[in-house]
Amino acid sequence: MALVIEVLPARRSQRPDFFKPVAVFLVVVLAILVVLPLFWLAVTSLTGKNGELSFENFTALFTDPTLRKPFVLAVSMSAGVGILSCLLATPLAWLVARTDLPGRTLVRALVTASFVTPPFLGAIAWEILAAPNSGLINEFCRFLFGLDPYDAVVDIYTMEGLIFVISCYTFPYVFTLVANALDRIPADLEEASAILGAGTFTTLRRVTIPLVLPAMLAGSLIAVLQALTMFGAPAILALPAGFHVITTKIWSLFQYPPRLGLAAAAALPLLAVTVILLRAQRWILGRRTYTVIGGKSGEPRIMKLGAWRWPALGFVGFILGLTVILPYAALLRTALSRHLSEPFVWSNITLHNFHFVLFELSATKLALQNTLVLGFSAATICTALALATAYFVSRRAVPGSKILGLLATAPVAIPGIVLGVALFLSYGRPPFMFYGTLWILLIGFVTIELPGGYQQLSAAMQGIDAGLEEAGRILGATRLTVLRQITAPLLRTSIIAAWCFVFIGTIRELSATILLTTANTKLVSVIIYDLNESGDLGAISVLGIVLMAISFAVVLIANRLPLLGRRATPQ
Repeated sequence: MALVIEVLPARRSQRPDFFKPVAVFLVVVLAILVVLPLFWLAVTSLTGKNGELSFENFTALFTDPTLRKPFVLAVSMSAGVGILSCLLATPLAWLVARTDLPGRTLVRALVTASFVTPPFLGAIAWEILAAPNSGLINEFCRFLFGLDPYDAVVDIYTMEGLIFVISCYTFPYVFTLVANALDRIPADLEEASAILGAGTFTTLRRVTIPLVLPAMLAGSLIAVLQALTMFGAPAILALPAGFHVITTKIWSLFQYPPRLGLAAAAALPLLAVTVILLRAQRWILGRRTYTVIGGKSGEPRIMKLGAWRWPALGFVGFILGLTVILPYAALLRTALSRHLSEPFVWSNITLHNFHFVLFELSATKLALQNTLVLGFSAATICTALALATAYFVSRRAVPGSKILGLLATAPVAIPGIVLGVALFLSYGRPPFMFYGTLWILLIGFVTIELPGGYQQLSAAMQGIDAGLEEAGRILGATRLTVLRQITAPLLRTSIIAAWCFVFIGTIRELSATILLTTANTKLVSVIIYDLNESGDLGAISVLGIVLMAISFAVVLIANRLPLLGRRATPQ
């Protein structure tokens, strides 16, 4: 007798699945975050003095020398930053990735510290070190060589000084890309070169460098982009030197009397250049420079430095001293000194600056509160949006889900100062009257940091087998339940990393913030900038140390959370 088995269809939950409405909601939210500000930016740039359609703002932009020159200076400055960042980062990455240099892990950690340091804070640290009259380096050189009181060995208030300072905080982008590229180069290629008789440096010149050249170019383009769109460091160093770059010029157009049409028109070319640079960077990284044929490649060749170990350590110490150790030491010394011009001896050490900033300065408490509230809120909202968007796009859950990915990544092409202008124009008029409130800052931070959070979670989502989610669906769970109970727990570490990334980016943001804050909505970054104009370096250093302490504390706590979660899970 034949046995007949009836296969029943998989049972799905009868509860309503709100997946498609959520997708529509995401599209609307992302469109409001991205499209609305750009729309008002374009409209304002094409509006004349009398409210009519006009190209007068663009005509002024390209005919007025005071508006043209900042573009030229910004381009030359950013090109110099790209070249110097590559010259600093490439040999450092090679020493860390491909030699037996002692302390390589520590070097990577110190380079990572440059990522966390806000560039505007680094610029202030170099003011303390290299201002022509009062800089610690100049004071030391006058004492050591008996120079005249007004002789300056270094002057940070120059174009060269600005290029140097920005490079100190953009070279980690080149370092990371080049070091990762060196880690991935198959040993077979270099071994083949050695077998054919090439020496170490010939192999380096003919094989290794050509293979990492795309990473060098892509990293340099990122450094150029960061320099071109940066506001804080140019405002601190270029304005006292008597020149503008484009970001500081856009900021000046908001000063009384405000010229919003010109500011919008000046922002659009900067946006266009940013898009072009990003496309070039993606094209370079997208090219395949080599193909591995066969099985697993060998481990990367590690070069023995031998007698070159000490010169290599000296070079690494010199780079890290300029970019990390000296700036941090300058901030700490200034925060603990009664008088900056006097030697750092026991009688000159004080905690007065800490007491003044934390307990006497009226703006500190509100600024810290605003910074933490916006940091936690923006990180939470942005991570939630990025997680949902990454899920929709990677799983192609609804038709047209690629639109979500496009909207989520689009803000990466919008410089902070441009977004600040656009948000001011969008939310400083009816029906959205958010200017002067924390809401406009929250919208700005979520928009700025969304691409980074989305890209991290999207990459993590690709590593999760969709079969796990389908199993949950077969057992009757809705898509949202699957996302909450299966996917999100598997992404716990990546979610925490994305949250930290957004939080740190939020509390160090200045480019958009400087245009959107008022007396009641100031943040720590803006207070630091305001205090720099008044010359209160002790208070600035304390606030900078507090900002860095918050950043490192959040990173340390976040790194502990996955471990605590595993310990709390029953076995």
